[in-house]
Order: sequence, then structure tokens, then C-alpha cells
Amino acid sequence: MSRVCDLTGARANNGMAVSHSHIRTKKLQQVNLQKRRLWWEEGNRWINLRISTKALKSIQKVGLGKFAKSQGIDLKKF
Repeated sequence: MSRVCDLTGARANNGMAVSHSHIRTKKLQQVNLQKRRLWWEEGNRWINLRISTKALKSIQKVGLGKFAKSQGIDLKKF
């Protein structure tokens, strides 16, 4: 299973690790993914999602239904 957020589609970012002597090596900055069981009021059921913490914070602010609609995601698939 790849590390991708179910709602936002956030993926790993390519970056550089810079040492004290300024030697640069490639590294991956992974997304902070969490498995969560969230209540979907419109569907009147629980949904298991693997989402980033940034998406989780937005869901707590706006609500699961509105956030999924703004991202163009159909929650019936989950």
C-alpha cells in the first residue's frame, strides 16, 4: 500500500538532507498518515480512512461531508 492520503491525495516530497559540511543527499519527506474511523453524518455510518493530519485538522474544522465534497471525493466508495 502506497503512502497516499485518501482525501487530499498528498504524497511524499523529494528533499535534500544537508550535513554540517553541506554534503547534500536525497531523502523522502513522507506524509504524516493516520488510520481513522470517522462518522459520516450524511451517510449515517462510520468510514475508515487513511488520511493526513492536515486533512484531519480540516475535517474537524469544516466537517467530513463538506471537506470531501470540496476535494471532489465520493465517500460512498469507502
